[in-house]
Amino acid sequence: LLKEFSSTSSTTAVGTVTSRVTKNGNAVVEKDLLNHEDLAGDRGMVDDIFDETYREKEGPKPPLRYVWRNIILMSLLHLGALFALTLIPSAKIQTLAWAVLCFLVSALGITAGSHRLWSHRSYKATLPLRIFLTIANSMAFQNDIYEWVRDHRVHHKFSETDADPHNAMRGFFFSHIGWLLVRKHPDVIEKGQKLDLSDIKADKVVMFQRKYYKPSVVLLCFTLPAVVPWYFWDESIVISFFIPAILRYALGLNATWLVNSAAHMFGNRPYDQNINPRENPLVSLGAIGEGFHNYHHTFPYDYSTSEYGWRFNLTTAFIDLMCLLGLASDRKKVSKEVILARKMRTGDGSHKSG
Repeated sequence: LLKEFSSTSSTTAVGTVTSRVTKNGNAVVEKDLLNHEDLAGDRGMVDDIFDETYREKEGPKPPLRYVWRNIILMSLLHLGALFALTLIPSAKIQTLAWAVLCFLVSALGITAGSHRLWSHRSYKATLPLRIFLTIANSMAFQNDIYEWVRDHRVHHKFSETDADPHNAMRGFFFSHIGWLLVRKHPDVIEKGQKLDLSDIKADKVVMFQRKYYKPSVVLLCFTLPAVVPWYFWDESIVISFFIPAILRYALGLNATWLVNSAAHMFGNRPYDQNINPRENPLVSLGAIGEGFHNYHHTFPYDYSTSEYGWRFNLTTAFIDLMCLLGLASDRKKVSKEVILARKMRTGDGSHKSG
């Protein structure tokens, strides 16, 4: 047995190492594999583990069906963000600071919330923290938590296939924003419907957000960020709307999208050179810790999504702080021994273990 998790709280999980022999032409490769059922531990799920049995359907791909509403809205949003850039020299310093704060809070709603907590169950959060992360998630406006989790688990389980919502094999533009501008591939819908999302349905906070998602977005993503500068320090309503609301929202979206696009195309693969996701520190900087993507797809159950702790990883620091305050617990962390063994076995040899 190898200890797969070294828990930073009181919980550990053990993974059994098995062996599988695969043939590649005349070469025979023997690989040590970890039993993912064991690795799931008390997460109670394995739907974020890659499904090697999936095969894409033969024949021509379905034709693209454009979603013109999304095309128009995304075009207007980015035009508004460009206009907002011209307003920055005229904005008060308090407004710019407020915009940065809104960006960080909304980012945590995605990274610490819908991603690490709800999609991967890599740590546990108390009710007050779950409420805060839900509020922050609505401020981010990237679909409600239930839908975000469903799409993200499908992305991990069928990564870089037709069943991946933002399949990077279809190019940078598609994996960045294009996937939101066309109808989903039928395999994405089919596989998404078969996922076990009972843990998400059982969370009353998540389902409350889902029920009232649209008004929560209007209030938290657009109204609150715009009203605060205008009301409290007499900022221009135009600047108040376009910088803390529109520009901040557009930057938040693109920071997340870069994880789907750039972090699947640019960077090294020190943990598993056989998968497409890469290590991209610049993406991690913008997405507050989500760019260590080769590590994350190799060990999706690690609460830090990285072996390097707080380095370019504000989300990990936030979760650690929440644990210190008693608002979070049971962080799952892969041991250094398992990381090193995996690098030696499947990595590209690009850098040393931290």
